[in-house]
Amino acid sequence: MRRGAYIDAMQLLRYANLSLLILYPLAWISPLLRAGLLPFFGTKEISVVSGLVALWKSDVALALLVALLALVAPMAKTLGLAAVQSGRAGRRWMPLLEVLGRLAMADVFLIALYVVIVKGVGLGRVETAWGLYLFTFCVLASIGIGAATKRALARGRSEA
Repeated sequence: MRRGAYIDAMQLLRYANLSLLILYPLAWISPLLRAGLLPFFGTKEISVVSGLVALWKSDVALALLVALLALVAPMAKTLGLAAVQSGRAGRRWMPLLEVLGRLAMADVFLIALYVVIVKGVGLGRVETAWGLYLFTFCVLASIGIGAATKRALARGRSEA
């Protein structure tokens, strides 16, 4: 990869990554699920934020875990990846950033597990909403941007 193409690719990856700083908060307030007759949540539409508020009242430890997986891990990864892409942090940060991306994906699995359990037990009616797809997209995009950044860094190093 020639030097100019490397810079262009890294700049495109940086812009894609920084767009997640807007998309993640939007996903957090967007409806993940529509639920009816659930004793755990009093609202009809459940977002990451409303879910955290409800969990905080009943199970602080679980609320903290969900906050770590859904809020802290994705933003830490996005900011860390931006630092690597801009040259403010070294390539050695990439393995840690990959772990943070996997932690964020764990939250998507927790939500899916919740839907399956509620539907299986028959506690009520649960439907996925567009926010779940947005949050999942953000997490998968972050993982993809991280992998592409890692490849670009490796190619840039081999060209140097």
